Amino acid sequence: MNTSTRTVDQAALDEGLRSHMLKVFNYMASGLALSGAVAAFTANTPAVYNAVFGTPLQWVVMLAPLGLLFAMSRTSVSTTKVLYWVMVATFGVSISYIFHVYTAESVVRVFFITSATFGAASLYGYTTKKDLTGMGTFMMMGLIGIIIASVVNIFLGSSALQFVVSILGVIIFTGLTAFDTQRIKSEYYHGHDAEVLEKGAIMGAVSMYLNFLNLFMMLLSLLGNRE
Repeated sequence: MNTSTRTVDQAALDEGLRSHMLKVFNYMASGLALSGAVAAFTANTPAVYNAVFGTPLQWVVMLAPLGLLFAMSRTSVSTTKVLYWVMVATFGVSISYIFHVYTAESVVRVFFITSATFGAASLYGYTTKKDLTGMGTFMMMGLIGIIIASVVNIFLGSSALQFVVSILGVIIFTGLTAFDTQRIKSEYYHGHDAEVLEKGAIMGAVSMYLNFLNLFMMLLSLLGNRE
């Protein structure tokens, strides 16, 4: 293979990567938009909001995404797409309470802070030559830790523990954003058929969506102005 052919192949590979990453972030952004719309609708519709919060249904709404995540990894591409939209809509219902707890101005402000933080972390993960696998493993261990601490705090109700969890959460989800961006990029280079790449784009969007949403919620806990 001559130099010109290798150059053309690399250019095609780079263009394919850009297209793949754009698809991932389009799925993620569309998911966030749907979650936001559902959250706003739920918060501003008393009949819907009261039917969920303060009743056992709130636990169904909170736990349903876990089941959907489990199912998505084992389904076809078309089914995975449907489950993705159901998942982000369900998350929208589960976070709708923020509009009753925090001022609208602070929600918008924290959203833009989250966007800037997320964008910087993702750009670093995309451009760095450093292998972030070790950092990703460390961040996953930290994630397990803050999940356990959050569950414990449901019973303790400690504001100090919540503050620590929020600080650690910001660090962990920022790190996971960089790691997942590099991971998605690396998986593309392995070379797969169109269906596998499409499934990878959706699952990649799930990871980035969850990183963004959790980073937003942690920052909102730290920086949001309560009603």
